[in-house]
Amino acid sequence: MDNCIFCKITAKQIPAGIVYEDEELLAFKDINPAAPVHLLIIPKLHIDTLSSAQPEQAALLGKILALAPKLAGEHGCAPVTHADGSVTGGYKTLINTGPDGGQEVYHLHAHVIGGPKPWRGQR
Repeated sequence: MDNCIFCKITAKQIPAGIVYEDEELLAFKDINPAAPVHLLIIPKLHIDTLSSAQPEQAALLGKILALAPKLAGEHGCAPVTHADGSVTGGYKTLINTGPDGGQEVYHLHAHVIGGPKPWRGQR
């Protein structure tokens, strides 16, 4: 898409803090982070919204979700179970879809959000 900012990032026409890239996906730091760790995972293929995804793209959607915990762990947000059974850490994944869902960029993207708790009450 000619005017899609995420397509331009994928094409390396706009710089981004890229943290992961393969043949199908790109992940980068959000330029307006809602938490200490705020990453976006996008397919290189332009798909407007999650609702626009086709059945034949199910494996690509699964790959996006499988990448989220890997990146969260690499950025210090993986949940940790301690010897006493308590758990600390963690992260949130989020896909906004459509205007009422809060989507601002119409290129499918998953947010990986984590870090210390002050941001925790935000939605």
